[in-house]
Amino acid sequence: MTSTDTTREEAVTARRTTVAPKPAGAAVPRVPAQLRGRPSQVRVAVYAEDLILQTGVVQQLRQRPEVVLLNESEAGQAEVSLLVVDALTETVTEHLRRLRLATTGRIGLVVGHFEAGGLQTIVENGVAAVLRRSEADQDRLVNLITALANGEGVMPGDLLGELLDRIGILQRTMLDGRGLTLSTLTAREAEMLKLVAEGFDTSEIAAKTSYSERTVKNVLHEIITRLGLRNRAHAVGYAMRRGLI
Repeated sequence: MTSTDTTREEAVTARRTTVAPKPAGAAVPRVPAQLRGRPSQVRVAVYAEDLILQTGVVQQLRQRPEVVLLNESEAGQAEVSLLVVDALTETVTEHLRRLRLATTGRIGLVVGHFEAGGLQTIVENGVAAVLRRSEADQDRLVNLITALANGEGVMPGDLLGELLDRIGILQRTMLDGRGLTLSTLTAREAEMLKLVAEGFDTSEIAAKTSYSERTVKNVLHEIITRLGLRNRAHAVGYAMRRGLI
């Protein structure tokens, strides 16, 4: 065989083994809707009153690509902590308190029976989503988890109605008589926040406003608590963005 023949044979072989480019309209693998916009799966820790409840939820979630289940030693890394219970008892309430202190993630509650009046308890203990066990199929569990991971809340319609009623009662009984709303400031609060924004500390604000240091601390603490903020700097930023100071 001549060198020319060898060159021709190599060219033919190269053409046969070249991978054809994908056509422009080739299908692209679909990404589950819950994963779009999120860099990874949601890390979830599941807690329950008994092994049967825990196993039932874990079996459903294990089949879903949107969720990665953590074992007990990894639970502190959870983005979402899910507590599965029959009812909101004192034991469950204590478990929620411990979870709120032990985790930086968000908390969801899957509950069999939820009595009137339990809403305040779960809100006080950091629960941001509630699902009744009778409605807790695989899709609803995943929707609850991804909503929590995205900073959202999930609540049955009747509980949401109760929550709104309670907010209305709070507005009427605690704030209206003092000229307050849940999102505005009194003249005194605005004055103190302006001074915080200007860099004054508690003692300096007290001297400038003729209030005691204790009063200054209480006023600023009330603002932070009422508006659900983290600290004074967060309160200043919140007020400035909304034109309150």
